[in-house]
Amino acid sequence: MPSSSTIELKDLLLNVSVGSYGEGQHKPDHHLLDLSLEIGSKFVVIREDSMERVFDYDPLIDEISGICVQQHVNTQEILISRILHACGRYSPPLISAEICLRKFPVNPNGGTLGLRHKATF
Repeated sequence: MPSSSTIELKDLLLNVSVGSYGEGQHKPDHHLLDLSLEIGSKFVVIREDSMERVFDYDPLIDEISGICVQQHVNTQEILISRILHACGRYSPPLISAEICLRKFPVNPNGGTLGLRHKATF
């Protein structure tokens, strides 16, 4: 049975404009992204120290950053959908992706509010 590994990105501060807020409504200052990418272990357990043997995640992170600065979006859901679509273009070797996108602070007292979604490619 093939095994898998996980690449984890935590707390990436996104340069993104999300939401529609009226006068007097609290607008969050930031959006954070956590991304877990399931990948075949053959791209992690390697015999030689070579970039040709591993999954280069930097282009995906650059693509996500590009998605975020393209235009204002009204919902976190559309942003998650666009990020998932980008991840899907790297399958294979990616098997699945789990995204957690959250905004903060939710109100003047703090807190985070987010969505989590997992997709298999």
